[in-house]
Amino acid sequence: MKTNVPEWNKKIPYNHFFDFIDMSADRYSILLKCIESINLNSSVITIDGNRHIFIFPPGQKPLRSSGGAFPFSSTSPYLFSAHYDRVEGSPGANDNSAAVFHLLSAACILARKGIDRWIIVFTDKEELTSGESFEDQGSFSLAKKLKLWGLEKAKIYNFDACGAGNSFLFSTTTDIILKDSENPNIGNLRNTIRHLRDHALETANQMRLDKVLLAPTPFSDDVGFLRAGLAAQTVTMLPENEATQYETLLRGRPDFADLIISGKVKEPGEYRHLPETWRSLNNAGDIPSRLTPEFFEMFVDFVIRLAC
Repeated sequence: MKTNVPEWNKKIPYNHFFDFIDMSADRYSILLKCIESINLNSSVITIDGNRHIFIFPPGQKPLRSSGGAFPFSSTSPYLFSAHYDRVEGSPGANDNSAAVFHLLSAACILARKGIDRWIIVFTDKEELTSGESFEDQGSFSLAKKLKLWGLEKAKIYNFDACGAGNSFLFSTTTDIILKDSENPNIGNLRNTIRHLRDHALETANQMRLDKVLLAPTPFSDDVGFLRAGLAAQTVTMLPENEATQYETLLRGRPDFADLIISGKVKEPGEYRHLPETWRSLNNAGDIPSRLTPEFFEMFVDFVIRLAC
């Protein structure tokens, strides 16, 4: 049952949250202001017109110098991503403001603990409009740059809709996409995704999390990364009752995963089977009262443990 957690939005960095979800907000500027106010080591890198915001550990040069290497080039740091854009007409409280602020909180803790093999990226242009393909996602052109910068071995975890519920879902959407892929690099991608997921499962086990589900989830930046040849594991959250109902649905309807991938789940007869939390995304129903702040610290702790 949801409990009342008073004044959660007054805690750093969540004190900027309601400005960020205001319908008239310049989310890019507010996010930069928040990052500056908590003294994180950041840089904005524009790729194909998309402004991606990078956070680095203290002491790392946030920008490449002329002829110099990008931080962690030719190594395998953890790269945690969350998109900061939203669909027009939606406050975007859960999609994807919650994950953005969870990663800001995690960055503060990682820096304070001296954990230094990570990068956080707030991606631009995750949401697509009619007629656009996944190669129009900001994560697609970002992934191509990451490979050029020597970060093809980065361990990428993508966080999306992580503000409602206490049940972790580790997405299997990319597995389904790769199932019929003719990509010659498919073996490496599958192995990387398996290692990423195993580490996430081990982390959840260490935390003794009660509810963890492997299941297909709506598209996110993981698909843009995948199209550019980088594997990423998407992590999302659902309330426990919704996760249980979704798990039951998938057992009885194995075809439902294919409906999510094909986009046919948007048809009225199938859309009603989606978890209620997902049906509230990308519309005016994505409001802060649907969030469960009593579980925010648990999620941030999960991110910290992933990076250790």
